[in-house]
Amino acid sequence: MIEISELYKSFRNNKVLNGVNLTINKGETLVIIGRSGCGKSVLIKHIVGLLQPDSGFVKVEDQIVSELNQKDLYRLRKKFGFLFQGAALFDSMTVQENVSLPLDESNLNYSRKEIEDIVNEKLDLVGLKDMNNLKPAELSGGMKKRVGLARALVTNPDYILYDEPTTGLDPIMSDSIDALIKELSEKIKVTSVVVTHDMYSVKNVAAKVAMMHEGKIHFTGTTDELLNSNDEVINDFIKRTYV
Repeated sequence: MIEISELYKSFRNNKVLNGVNLTINKGETLVIIGRSGCGKSVLIKHIVGLLQPDSGFVKVEDQIVSELNQKDLYRLRKKFGFLFQGAALFDSMTVQENVSLPLDESNLNYSRKEIEDIVNEKLDLVGLKDMNNLKPAELSGGMKKRVGLARALVTNPDYILYDEPTTGLDPIMSDSIDALIKELSEKIKVTSVVVTHDMYSVKNVAAKVAMMHEGKIHFTGTTDELLNSNDEVINDFIKRTYV
């Protein structure tokens, strides 16, 4: 479980997080929505300790992230997979090399055969079997996202954080990525946190929705509760993003 309590963060005079309170239960898929610049990405960076709060805390499995030493923080981060907005693949590396990178850097003394088997398993899981030797330049945008997801899965994480997973994709490919997120959540029972402004993705994947507004959690509930809300802020957001 992830517990976020009274989380505040400012950058100079810009207050980005203004007392965020949120609980993410084990095994659920939570989608965080909100306008651009509302603090969604800043929030998930606090979850893995990439940013330190001004006050408040993030607690992951009873550990307060900001209080961990470097060794314990590194150990905690092994529980997370992260799909970056642009997939963040290394152009000079093959698909095999990109996906295997977390294992190569893990100091767990995997053999080359073990690494190859794990990579093949994860590529198969995301629908990219036998793509190992391709370079990112040879892949479509959706395929790059899938490679990034395979890399996020390669260490068998307990949590996966998705930062705008459908940004830049056409509707068909976006639906494909949404279906994959939902399938993985159900198949491997991973806790998923999806940051997006895409209401179609919300409808496709969310078990629970949290909406950020003015640096706080403005709403939590189901997709149906969100879409049927009479709240002015929610309705304005939906009108702007869900057409």
